[in-house]
Amino acid sequence: MADQVKLHGTWSSPFVYRVIWALKLKGVPYEYVEEDLFKKSPLLQQYNPVNKKIPVLVHGGKPVCESMIIVEYIDQTWPHNPLLPTDPYEKAIARFWVKFAEDKGSIIGSLFRVSGEEQEKAIKESLETLKIVEEHGLGEKTFFGGDKIGIVDIAFGAFSHWLGVIEETLGLELLQPIAFPRLHAWTKNFKEVPVIKDNLPDRDKMLVQLKGIREMYLASK
Repeated sequence: MADQVKLHGTWSSPFVYRVIWALKLKGVPYEYVEEDLFKKSPLLQQYNPVNKKIPVLVHGGKPVCESMIIVEYIDQTWPHNPLLPTDPYEKAIARFWVKFAEDKGSIIGSLFRVSGEEQEKAIKESLETLKIVEEHGLGEKTFFGGDKIGIVDIAFGAFSHWLGVIEETLGLELLQPIAFPRLHAWTKNFKEVPVIKDNLPDRDKMLVQLKGIREMYLASK
């Protein structure tokens, strides 16, 4: 019971999948608890009384909140197959890019919730973000950390799957292979890793969900 691991999440959240990937890469067994974000459970509100958001990892009865904080907790608690570099400088660089993903990722995620000039601005900012990652973050490496998946890959994981669904929902193509060859190659490499490939939400189901959210947004304008 002291080592029991539970993950509270929702099936389509890229933040939840960050935690799932970390647990799978570490080989840590866990119980998954699906949450209804429109009717949040008493347990979710008990474990995350401040934000009442998913994901929440509960380890031995103790809750840990916020996806990348959870990922780092997992890395420290189960140190085999490390996700963070051991070198202090490389670790600092990795944390810089994790913070960048946290700060800028919401811009891309907001694309299907805006329209008109707001959408044009969000598209411009999204392309600028992709350009920065392409030119300064990834380099010539297969993954952000080198030849295997690390914490920065997990942080940017939404680019590999969720971005494509957003693009299809809006009829856009942001991550063009000609403009962003390194990032485009990275998305393919990332999704070919068995742990990632076997743990992605259904694309068609996501498309239906995002189109529904998009229609609700447009109807409310």
